[in-house]
Amino acid sequence: MLMRHTQGVANLKVLSLPVLLALLGPALGADLPKCLFVSSYHQGYAWSDGVERGLRQTLDGKCRLRQFDMDTKRKKSPAVKEAAALQAKALIESWQPDVVITADDNAAKYLVQPHYKEHPLPFVFCGVNWTAEEYGFPYTNVTGMIEVAPVQAMVDEARALVPGASRVLYIGADTATERKNAARLRKAAEKRGLAFEQRLAPSLATWIDAYRQGQAFDFIIIGSNAGISDWDERRAIAAIQPITQRLTVTSHDWMMPVSMLGMTKIPEEQGEWAGQVALQILGGAVPNSIPVIANRKWDLFLNRSLIRAAGVELPAQLSSKGKVYN
Repeated sequence: MLMRHTQGVANLKVLSLPVLLALLGPALGADLPKCLFVSSYHQGYAWSDGVERGLRQTLDGKCRLRQFDMDTKRKKSPAVKEAAALQAKALIESWQPDVVITADDNAAKYLVQPHYKEHPLPFVFCGVNWTAEEYGFPYTNVTGMIEVAPVQAMVDEARALVPGASRVLYIGADTATERKNAARLRKAAEKRGLAFEQRLAPSLATWIDAYRQGQAFDFIIIGSNAGISDWDERRAIAAIQPITQRLTVTSHDWMMPVSMLGMTKIPEEQGEWAGQVALQILGGAVPNSIPVIANRKWDLFLNRSLIRAAGVELPAQLSSKGKVYN
């Protein structure tokens, strides 16, 4: 394309660089490969927004990026999820992207597995929780990054901070993802001899009630609120401040307003890695030549307001290395 425009550029030498870029930009952009991003959830959900940021920063200027949001965190019925997947499939067929990047489980379950197994179109997934075995990944046309929380490290840290701990409560939203997370945490807790119980809340009121029940346990693991339709952060904080006595830990950065200690996954890592792999595939790499891997990074956060409210004392080493959540 640049060779074909050489004469035209020579004739425009008197024009400024911005004008030249304005004239050539559309033509150059049309030559870029097409990348479609299918998010399982919606914009405004903290995890999805982080994945999107990482992906866009990686692919900016390297491909034409379109996004389709399945919105299946707020719309939960299987029929709605299947319908959203069919909409994404229709977009794929009409726009014909060169590579598709998907985020989180529902895109894998409802779009990739039933419609694109061993298909000529390459896919890169990210954000699939814990394992991709249930979807049969990898395929010849599919690779990706699974999302693993540092659950054993989090349980071990909490257990070390509460000497003699024997009982732990998990509180999350009443969703398939949270049931999957709770099952992993149960294994991590029972591996350390801890009795594990869970409360999965469909509403803010039931979440607050579960938190109140959690004060009878040695520590509480805070799961995600995504799926609690009436969640209100200010109401949640106001409700728990007066009753907080037990250590609370989480692996979700957006749950730090209601947690004392966070060992949190970094969603941007998922988006950045998926974008880099998409570029490798556009450069000629075969998807199944790129191994499926797990995320490797997390942050450590401290919520000093809740720590003070509960009268919990943290070791100086932990206090000094944790990022302060404001």
